Amino acid sequence: MTRFVLDPTGERRVTQRLRLERPSTIGGKRVGLLDISKPRGDVFLDRLESRLSEAGARVQRFRKPTFTKPAPVDLRHEIATQCDVIIEALAD
Repeated sequence: MTRFVLDPTGERRVTQRLRLERPSTIGGKRVGLLDISKPRGDVFLDRLESRLSEAGARVQRFRKPTFTKPAPVDLRHEIATQCDVIIEALAD
């Protein structure tokens, strides 16, 4: 099955990105939850954090300063170096 992921950023050229394999289990993984600062995204992430913790994941929360711009480079670096998996919350 072919899947397409649309990138909402303002790129002029399409960038090819390979999808990473999903881990076989979430237990013991360092899972980052990224709140993009949209209204009620934290509500979704609170529930998700609870479920992931119950499954044995070590959850760490991150927050973008604003949803209108990409995450700052230092925040992206912090997430990349501290997490095995990242989940981004989009909500309104």
